[in-house]
Amino acid sequence: MRVLIVKMSSLGDVIHTLPALTDAARAIPGIQFDWVVEEGFAEIPAWHPAVDRVIPVALRRWRKTPLQSFGGTEWRRFRSELARHHYAAVIDAQGLLKSAFITRLVKAPRYGYDRDSAREGLAARAYHHRICVPRELHAVERTRRLFAAALNYPVPDARGDYGVRQHLVAGAHPGQRSLLFFHGTARDEKLWPEPHWVELAALAAAAGYQVGLPWGSDKEKARAQRIAAAAPNARLLPKLDLLGLAGMLLEVDGAVAVDTGLGHLSAALDVPSVSLYGPTRTSLIGAYGQNQVHIQSPVGPAQSADPAAMMAAITPAMVWQALQPLLPGA
Repeated sequence: MRVLIVKMSSLGDVIHTLPALTDAARAIPGIQFDWVVEEGFAEIPAWHPAVDRVIPVALRRWRKTPLQSFGGTEWRRFRSELARHHYAAVIDAQGLLKSAFITRLVKAPRYGYDRDSAREGLAARAYHHRICVPRELHAVERTRRLFAAALNYPVPDARGDYGVRQHLVAGAHPGQRSLLFFHGTARDEKLWPEPHWVELAALAAAAGYQVGLPWGSDKEKARAQRIAAAAPNARLLPKLDLLGLAGMLLEVDGAVAVDTGLGHLSAALDVPSVSLYGPTRTSLIGAYGQNQVHIQSPVGPAQSADPAAMMAAITPAMVWQALQPLLPGA
């Protein structure tokens, strides 16, 4: 049985889809998935043993030059890849107009969220089978329910299993107690103040931990350099791809993250982590997995409309107190 998944972005959303594949593989022996995903996240689906083919798409890039892109070689190659296999079903796990557009290109029974469940209700018109899933569930549980209904098996009672850690190879062991600080995020309102990162690094240093600072853009690199300059136990990491970051996560003792896709990657690999949330709701998109602690800002929307104030209200002492019990040997 071969099923096509359409879940293109973002990094956290792609990671949130993995437990549904594990459920399906356990319920339907021999099932194989192909997965349409944005080119920047194409590494992730390939980590799951139930995924046979990853089909990269570049909608983000193509939309910048639509006339040339959607009539060009890359688009024709993508269409050819979609038509290479017969699918028993295609599941739009994203529920957006852009994912519905891709789903309609496939000649197979189409499954997706119904109008009240999808993030963009009009997307439901693209599906042959529209599935009701409560919007107030966590994103991982919503996707697990969608797959179970589409492929006709009961949703397991146990917590979802990403199914990827055992298939990844650890990176170079740091040789000492170490942490990763995921300080970057696509939205400025989710950032934690730089002085807070420096103070948290000092608390880690007092306990004998070194700190690694990843980055993915020039802006994030500059922030990491400033933090490292003020915290002697912190170092700027070289630029790493997702596989490199995964390998490093498998070797460190723990991580601290703002609301970012890399925090979800840490959760997928069962790395002890504390995630920081201000304007976003942990009940819907909080890091999902073992050894995960969420800190929701004590300053709520009713007290402050300023996201920066919400994030600043989470103190380094609060974060260190939450992280310590998760660390090995605690």
